Amino acid sequence: MSDSLTVPQSLMALQEVIDVCRGRVDDQLLDPAQTIVSRAGRRLSLAGDTTVVALAGATGAGKSSLFNALSRTALAETGVRRPTTSQAMSMTFGEAQTDELLSWLSVPQRHHVPGRDLSDLVLIDLPDYDSTVQQHRDEVDRMIELVDVILWVVDPQKYADAALHDRYLIPMASHAEVMIFVLNQIDRVKPEQIDRIRSDLGQLLTSENITGVDIHAVSAATGQGIDQLRRSLKQVAQRKQAVARRLLADVTAAAEQLAPAVGPTIVPELSPQAVEALNQALAEAAGVAEVTQAVGDSWRYHGQIATGWPVVSWLRRLRPDPLRRLQLIVSPDSSPADNNHTSLRAWQTVPAARVDSALRGLTDHSVQQLPRGWQQAVQRAARSHEADLPGQLDQAIGSTNLDIDHKPSWWAGITVLQMIMFVVFLGGLVWLIVGLAASGWAMPQLGPLPWPGLIAAVGLVVGLVTALVSRLAVTKQAQAKQDQAGRIVRQSIAQIAQTAVIDVVNTELQRHNQARQRLDALLS
Repeated sequence: MSDSLTVPQSLMALQEVIDVCRGRVDDQLLDPAQTIVSRAGRRLSLAGDTTVVALAGATGAGKSSLFNALSRTALAETGVRRPTTSQAMSMTFGEAQTDELLSWLSVPQRHHVPGRDLSDLVLIDLPDYDSTVQQHRDEVDRMIELVDVILWVVDPQKYADAALHDRYLIPMASHAEVMIFVLNQIDRVKPEQIDRIRSDLGQLLTSENITGVDIHAVSAATGQGIDQLRRSLKQVAQRKQAVARRLLADVTAAAEQLAPAVGPTIVPELSPQAVEALNQALAEAAGVAEVTQAVGDSWRYHGQIATGWPVVSWLRRLRPDPLRRLQLIVSPDSSPADNNHTSLRAWQTVPAARVDSALRGLTDHSVQQLPRGWQQAVQRAARSHEADLPGQLDQAIGSTNLDIDHKPSWWAGITVLQMIMFVVFLGGLVWLIVGLAASGWAMPQLGPLPWPGLIAAVGLVVGLVTALVSRLAVTKQAQAKQDQAGRIVRQSIAQIAQTAVIDVVNTELQRHNQARQRLDALLS
């Protein structure tokens, strides 16, 4: 039981655990814990300074006789005269106003003693927990959940009764602080056996993790030990800690019940390796390789048109731009709404299967330490946007500025040079053809070669060499642009993965860790 949290703080922490665990932990575990929170809040509002002690015992243990002895009345009928009613009877000591409290406890038979020796104490006589009447047993079970202190009245010859230990004591071991044990009818055993019986009962309780409890040996018939028991009850009432201890014990028991369903440890958030594996799978499924290849091809396409030999460039224009074919032409001023979809054939069988595998692998390491309910919650979180991923990825690629609109200025210079060389080539070629066709026209010569042929050759050679050198430069630039586009598109995909998967899964893991931390605080 936590010593660092007050009752309100403990109830708040338990409520937080319940709220966080809804949908992840079976309601059959959460609903009893919720009942404890609600019940505790109500108990705190009802005569919080009054301690309610219930006498619980088996048939023949002498509960009613003990009740009469402690209250110094003859209200409780004993022995064969004991009524068969399933209702409890109360005795209020002192001036405390307990009507509302007893109404909440559903105790119709109420009595009052104005004396001060047990002030602020309510004593309740319960039916026998081993009664043959089911209503009696149900009433005992109900009251034991509600009262502040349980005074177990035990026959000194039947203190190892399995019905008591298996049904009540062992399950309620965490409530040891609010238990008192009374060996009644001690006058029926030899005086020299009393210490041994008390020692045996103490050892039996210790073996059941019930320690630090008071064990009184009394005789309601002779009065032996009654005064000492009354003094002990008086101290319990005066300390005014029983209500808080009972409620904290209830909270601790609820926390212990919930702990296995939450898991033993804090779970780390998704690792960078798992995130990277998911990003890779999504990039493959979204067709990033096709996109980046198209960027490189588009750069080479425009570069070779701008710097190539004019005839070849004109023929190349007849082919479509690779990016336009994929509907990936995005201007710097365009918005995502301007181009929402591409013509990529993404999300085919193999890539989709790898995404499915990546989503499973993403959570495998994180959830392997978690109980089944939390495993399923984390896996649901990982797939919560799975149906939207294809469209989101396609839109992200289609709306991403791939930064290929800014063409190098040297392309324009090469275009001018190529046009000049083409004109030189064409002029020399025409001159040569006309000169050869016209008889008697003497063409100027450079040695054995005619000038028109030399001019045409220079234009052709310079143009082709320029085209070749430019092609090498354009190809190098295209690879750089392709790599840059890969980074840009992968960043867009990583953002989608972060929002649609990573953040959602981490939120679920944080939810689990929040429950685990609150339980640790309650159980510390």
